[in-house]
Amino acid sequence: MTKNNKACCTPTNPESSVTLVEPIDFADSGSTSGMRSLEGGAFLMGTDRDEGFPADGEGPAREVTLRAFHIDITSVTNRQFTNFVKDSGYRTDAEKFNWSFVFHQQLAARSRKHVDDTVFGLEWWCKVSGTNWRHPEGPRSNIKRRMDNPVVHASWNDAIEYCRWAGKRLPTEAEWEYAVRGGLVQKIFPWGNELEPGGKHQCNIWQGEFPAHNTCDDGYAGTAPVRSFKPNGYGLYNMVGNVWEWCSDWFSPDFHLAATRDNPVGPESGDRKLMRGGSFLCHDSYCNRYRCAARTANTPDSSTENCGFRCVRDA
Repeated sequence: MTKNNKACCTPTNPESSVTLVEPIDFADSGSTSGMRSLEGGAFLMGTDRDEGFPADGEGPAREVTLRAFHIDITSVTNRQFTNFVKDSGYRTDAEKFNWSFVFHQQLAARSRKHVDDTVFGLEWWCKVSGTNWRHPEGPRSNIKRRMDNPVVHASWNDAIEYCRWAGKRLPTEAEWEYAVRGGLVQKIFPWGNELEPGGKHQCNIWQGEFPAHNTCDDGYAGTAPVRSFKPNGYGLYNMVGNVWEWCSDWFSPDFHLAATRDNPVGPESGDRKLMRGGSFLCHDSYCNRYRCAARTANTPDSSTENCGFRCVRDA
């Protein structure tokens, strides 16, 4: 199977109207508990390697300069999101649409009757009514034993509202990439250039033959607890694999070629928001976007069972 240059791991909501909540450009009131302070400065963003997808705009490698900022050590958990919803009464986009996307092998057995449709060309993705962050594999599933797993079925809009409640914001793409690299220069992964150094798994991605057979050699068929695997050089967990993470920027494959490289924030407008890091469904045979420089995007109100987020705070 050849690699796919589409967002194969993040299907788009066909009902999307690119509904956008007001973004957050600056946030310095949130608690820094559970965050790392990063000093910023200059780093090499992007890549000149050819292991990715040219249409995604991963390259070229270029020097970017950032201000200091704080970033969550982990992606936002089900426990944290539960506290947010209890306090605010917020309803997610998936709850408003009354459905979300579930990977076919993850679908709870008793929820199969709630499958409304599949995605053309990506038939492993099922549109399942009653699916949301509380019921991630269909209405008959729950998160009771997964409170330390990342919240999923969270749209970009949902992530922004959580950030607003927490006194934080989403990372810019440049901040996210600075963080994922953990101080290493132009390495493919947060830990180096080998996917499994010494035969040891470093992240939660697909093993086996995608999308039919997952051997789960890394120990997980779906999401893993947010502190699984070894953190990167900045002490950040699961920056690649596990779940995609939203960034604040609009997606463009070439905007960065002429844009400022001093605290870049992406285009002023667009139709899709950036996502970084890959997920537990990524596999080299189809989508190896679990690399530091890899990128994809989705509409702000789309949600899937493999997409979450982490927050940053201005220093």
